[in-house]
Amino acid sequence: MNNDNIYNIFSVKDKIVLITGSSRGIGYKLAEGFAKAGSIVIINSKNKENLKKAIDNLTKYNNKIFSCCFDINDKQKAKESVDHIESKIGKIDILINNAGIHRRALLEEMTEEQWNEVIQTNLNSVYYISKIVAQYMIERKKGKIINITSLNAEAARPGIANYCAAKGGLKMLTKAMAVEWGKYNINVNAIGPGYFITELTKELKNNEEFNNWVISNIPLKRWGEVDDLIGTAIFLASEASNYIQGQTIYVDGGWLAGL
Repeated sequence: MNNDNIYNIFSVKDKIVLITGSSRGIGYKLAEGFAKAGSIVIINSKNKENLKKAIDNLTKYNNKIFSCCFDINDKQKAKESVDHIESKIGKIDILINNAGIHRRALLEEMTEEQWNEVIQTNLNSVYYISKIVAQYMIERKKGKIINITSLNAEAARPGIANYCAAKGGLKMLTKAMAVEWGKYNINVNAIGPGYFITELTKELKNNEEFNNWVISNIPLKRWGEVDDLIGTAIFLASEASNYIQGQTIYVDGGWLAGL
């Protein structure tokens, strides 16, 4: 760690970061934050049109932005894409597992398809992608993996049992990765967002009853803005977090602090 200037330990300049599900929403904002910080950012989506729009927007911050089009649930394509990044763009320093979906339904009405789709995308794909990237990090004995979990890894509410199960599993997968890969100097941690305003939650935010319930449970008395996640992500990606391992940092406005 370079202590000549205290700010150097928070630098992610020229670090190569791959962010899954980053053409929009939280993933896009994280990509924007890393782009502004001077990182080499690789954004991912299975939608080429969304990727193109994101690239066009992000290149105004720096010209070291790349796109990687693959479905995170396609193991073969994911491996080919990571291999391509490593051979053609550079060594992945930071992996952020952000991609996720919701399929809302009450548990007694939830279909097996709704259950499996969320578990597959929000949990299983993290295992696939992380294992592929970790092979390279293990060889180099260096790397950072950041999993985006959720407040719902700790607390449930009706209609999202599949999501709670996936994010709770991801919290423990983060710990397992940290325990197994720490010896290779790979830091694995997670960020657990609370209630944030995104495309996925817009409908909930506009529901007056639900909005009032959320605000009443947050000490800061507001929903999170996606920009509120950038600092935590950069901290966990930087040398400043080199001795933090297996932790989930909840960025929830204080929700979990209260009863």
